[in-house]
Amino acid sequence: PVMALTVLFAWRYRQSSATATYTPDWDHSTKLELVIWAAPLLVIICLGALTWLGTHLLDPYRRIDRIEPGQPVTQNHKPLRVEVVALDWKWLFIYPDYGIASVNELAAPVNQPIDFRITSSRVMNSFYIPALAGQIYAMPAMETKLHAVINRPGTYTGFSANYSGAGFSGMRFAFHGVSDQAFADWVAQAKSAQSTLTRETYL
Repeated sequence: PVMALTVLFAWRYRQSSATATYTPDWDHSTKLELVIWAAPLLVIICLGALTWLGTHLLDPYRRIDRIEPGQPVTQNHKPLRVEVVALDWKWLFIYPDYGIASVNELAAPVNQPIDFRITSSRVMNSFYIPALAGQIYAMPAMETKLHAVINRPGTYTGFSANYSGAGFSGMRFAFHGVSDQAFADWVAQAKSAQSTLTRETYL
């Protein structure tokens, strides 16, 4: 618009033009002021609205309202609760509804909402599964949240995206997106294991 108006003004108000109005004492036009300020104001309003909606839509604390495009979350979709604890230097996953826990291995049924509650035992870390959702910080004495869903079965890599010390590079884990039956089998296998979560194994 600026380049086009520059050419238009140069042509319209050229010295040889006989149609252009000569008003050397002109200094104000309300209509022109409205045009000059209304255009950028509308752009700012539109960008602000898009930013507001997009930011709140991507809020990790906001519960998801759809499993995938065209499939909303209903009362039949009971969220899977997983408590995530960042340790030095490993990940502990606790399933409070099933009475099991795992280290560096996470599983969830496909197309089931997951409610993560994330914290850290000592230093700040970052819980990140690129195939699932964005990274969320894990901080001592605090709880952060993440709501997500996995739509395709497979084994995905998760890791800490925040440097936390000498063992940081080894803070990787496997995330399994599985069927309902495969998840039930995984839970049963975890329950049948002989190992228990004690203070020594926790640390």
